[in-house]
Amino acid sequence: MDIEEQVRYAAIDQICDYYQTLNQRPVKSEVKPGYLLEQLPTSPPAKGQPFNEIAADFQARIMPGITHWQHQKWFGYFPSVVTFESILGDLYSSSVTNPGFNWSCSPACTELEQVVTDWMVEVLGLDPVFRTSGGKGGGIIGNSASESCLTAAIAARERALRYLASQESKTLNGLGHDGAAGHVTQSGTATPQTAGGPTAVPLSVREKHTKNLVMYVSTQTHSVGSKAALILGMQCRALPVHAPDYSFRGDVLRKAIEEDVKNGYIPFFVVGTVGSTSSGAVDHIAELGEDYPTAFLHVDAAWAGVAYALPEQRKPLRLDEVNKYADSFCTNMHKWGLVGFDCSLFFVRDRRDLTEALDITPGANIQAYLRTKEGDSGAVIDYRNWQLALGRRFRSIKLWFVLRGYGVEGLQAHLRNGIEYCEQLTTLVKRNASFEIVAPPILGLLDFRLITDPKAEDPELNALNAELMDRLNSRPEVMLTQTVLKSVESEVYCIRFAIGAQKTTWEDVEEIWHVVEQEGAKLLGEWKQKQVAN
Repeated sequence: MDIEEQVRYAAIDQICDYYQTLNQRPVKSEVKPGYLLEQLPTSPPAKGQPFNEIAADFQARIMPGITHWQHQKWFGYFPSVVTFESILGDLYSSSVTNPGFNWSCSPACTELEQVVTDWMVEVLGLDPVFRTSGGKGGGIIGNSASESCLTAAIAARERALRYLASQESKTLNGLGHDGAAGHVTQSGTATPQTAGGPTAVPLSVREKHTKNLVMYVSTQTHSVGSKAALILGMQCRALPVHAPDYSFRGDVLRKAIEEDVKNGYIPFFVVGTVGSTSSGAVDHIAELGEDYPTAFLHVDAAWAGVAYALPEQRKPLRLDEVNKYADSFCTNMHKWGLVGFDCSLFFVRDRRDLTEALDITPGANIQAYLRTKEGDSGAVIDYRNWQLALGRRFRSIKLWFVLRGYGVEGLQAHLRNGIEYCEQLTTLVKRNASFEIVAPPILGLLDFRLITDPKAEDPELNALNAELMDRLNSRPEVMLTQTVLKSVESEVYCIRFAIGAQKTTWEDVEEIWHVVEQEGAKLLGEWKQKQVAN
C-alpha cells in the first residue's frame, strides 16, 4: 500500500472517529462570519496538492465551521439523521456516478428507484395507487420537499390549463385524471405520436387563464408553497388558522375559493401539511380535498411523513385522508428517516400529471438525442420526464442500503425512541409552572415558552422569550430554534424542542431541558427585580 492509499484509508477512519467522538464536541460552531474567507487563498492552486494536505485542511479549517446536525444533543429545526449505511451508499453511488436521466443511462439506477419507492409505499401504508409497479401512480426520489412542491404545482397548473382548454373546445382531450392524449403504457409513458406527445395547451388558453390561477396554503405552511408561487409567477393566498392546533381547515379554504371564483379567479392548487415546521400541525386533509376535487391537492409531510411507518401514528396523522384525497405526497427520509441528505420521496396518484407537464421528448426533433428505443416503446420509465432537471443522482442506493441494514423494525424503533422522549419531556415541562406548552405536542416536537403570569399579555411574553432564546443561543451545548405561531387569536413567540437524532438518549434531552430551566429561572428573577424597581 503506497502513501496515497494509506491516506485514503485514513480518511475513512477519520469519518468513523468523528462519529465516535461527536458527543465530545459542542453541537454548534462558534466561528465568526468570514472566518473561512480569511483563511483560504483567493485563487485555486496551479498544481495539484497531496491528499494528506487537503485532508489536514479539512480538519483544521472546515470542521471548526461545521454545526453538528448528527449530534445527540441536536434539538433545533428538525433532525437531519444519517447512518453508516447511508454514507456508504453515497460512496458507492459516487463511484459509479452518472446523470441517470433515462433508463439506458444506467438501468440499475432507474429500476432500483422503482423498487425502493414501492417498498416505501408499503412501509408508510400509502394506498397501492402510489406504487410505481401499479402502472398509474408512482414515486420518485428528489432532493427536497421544496422541489417536490414546485413540481406538483407545475403539474397542477398544466392539468388545470388542459381542463380549461378542453372545456373551451368542448372535447375531452387532456382532462388530467379523466383522460389523456394517446395510449398510456404500463410504464406510464405516452406512446409516440407523430403530431402528439403530451397534450399541448393552446397559447391563447395559456395567456388567457394563467394570470387567474390561484394556489392556497395556510399561514403555517412551509415556505415551499409561497416559493413555488414566486417561481411560477402565480398568486398564492396564505389563509389563517386557529389556535391551539394551527391546522388548515376546509371552511376557511371554501370561503376563500368561493370569493375568488366570484371574482373570476381559478383555484388550481392546494397545499396541505402533515406536521408543519412551526407547530407540527396536521391539516384536515379530507376537508381540503373533498369540496373542490378539481383543484390539485399536494400533501407536504416532509418531517412527519416517515412516522406513517408506525401503525399507531397513522390515524392521528390522517393517513386515510391522504390516501383518499392527495394527488401528490412528499416526505423526506433525510430528516428523521435514517438516510442522509438528500433523499426526498415524492409520490403521485397519476404519473400522467407529471409526464403531461414535463415530457418534452415526443415530436421535438431538437431533443432527438434523448430518445431511446426502450423509452419510445413505453417499456421503461425515464425519470427525467417526472422532474424539473434532466440529470439526477443515484439516490436510491443509500435508501436501499438503509432499508436492508435496519429493516422496517429498525426504522420503527428509531422513530419510537424520539416520540417516547418527547412524551417524557412534555411531563417535565408541565411540572414547571414557569413554562407553558403552546401547541399540542406531536411526535418528537414540543413548543413551549417561559411565562411570568398566566394572565400576561403576548407582547410581553414574546419579548421575554426572545431574550431567553438569545441566552440559550449563547451556550454552545444548546441547539434549539424559535418560531412564531401566528393565528387568528394571537401571535406567540416560542421555543421549539425537536427530538429525533439517532444517538440521542433521554439523558441528553433531560440535560438540555435543565439548562433551559436554569436560564429561565435567572431571567424570571431579573424580570421580577425590574418589576419591583418600577
